[in-house]
Order: sequence, then structure tokens, then C-alpha cells
Amino acid sequence: MTVEYFGRQYEITPAIRDEVESGLGKLVKILGDNFNSKVILTVEKHRNIAEITVKRRRGHLVGLAEAADMLIAVNQALEHIETQVLKYNGRRRATHRKPKDKGWTAPVEAQAEMQMAVGGTVATAVPVVVHKFPAVARTTEAHLVRTNDAVAMRPMTIEEAVKECEFRDREVFIFRDGKGKVNVLHRRKDGKIELIEVP
Repeated sequence: MTVEYFGRQYEITPAIRDEVESGLGKLVKILGDNFNSKVILTVEKHRNIAEITVKRRRGHLVGLAEAADMLIAVNQALEHIETQVLKYNGRRRATHRKPKDKGWTAPVEAQAEMQMAVGGTVATAVPVVVHKFPAVARTTEAHLVRTNDAVAMRPMTIEEAVKECEFRDREVFIFRDGKGKVNVLHRRKDGKIELIEVP
């Protein structure tokens, strides 16, 4: 850990140096010894401003404080940096890697199976696996949204309909050709557009 001191209209005293180094010593316990610090102490009229920058490999931490006494300003700046470090370490500790997916497993209801034997006697019995399904089937309500954006109001050729379908960015586009026959353009998953003629 290296510390650079700069004083603007302020002479840095040994008491201030000791206070800064003891505060940064607390950060060494959390961050390790691989960081550089820059301390700028400024006096403007009756304001004492302490700016402490800790340069790390993963970004900078800046503590800025202003007080009537320089010692108080230094302590406030060090507290500000310490809260940033603890917040960063807590955020870093909270992110966990997700375990790899072991593959698809059937739902618990589908896994519940019973082994039975069916037959007239024990000698003619055949083993049968009986699946147990849930008593109530789960259904989801369909979410319907009405739109006229996928329907052409005027008759158009196939080329015009393909251009309009591309322009409107729709998966399905309905139009009438020049003879009044209804056609449907459908974009498949591979990106190709297929024409469906309605009888």
C-alpha cells in the first residue's frame, strides 16, 4: 500500500498522517495490500476538505468530506470509503454461480408411479405400471389481444404482401389478392415465409 499526500493551502501534520494511515490500515484487512491511495487535503476560507481516493484493480473508491476541522473531515472521508468497500464486498458475496442443469426431469406428479400385477392367478399375472395423474388439471387462461395490424385492408399482390409483412414485423399476415381470395403469410421458425391459400 502506497499513500501520496497533497496539501492545497494546508500543511500536512504527522497527526493527520497517522489518522489516514490507521484508517487505511482497516481497509487493508478487507481489501488486501494491493491498492494505492491518494490523499488531497484542501483549505478554502474556513472549509477543510479531505478527498481520499483508493485505486484498485477493479475500480476506484473516492471518499470526499468537508468539515470545520481537518481531522473530522479525514475521518468522515475514511468512513465513506469503508462503507463503499463493505457494500461492494456484500454485493460480490451475494452473487452466486448457478449449478449446471442436470437435464430434464419429469414433474413430481408424473413421477408418482405404482407397480401392479394384472391377471387371474399369480402364474398368469402380468406386471403393469400405473401412472398417477393429478386430480385437477391445471389450465391457464389465454391472454388475447385484438389487433388489426396483421390484416391488410386493400387487395395486394403476393410481393406487396411479403414487403408489408416484413415492414410490420409480423409472424402472420392476412391479405386478399386481386381476385378477392384470402391468403395468409406465415413466418416459420427458420425465418422463411410460407403462403397459405384459404379455400
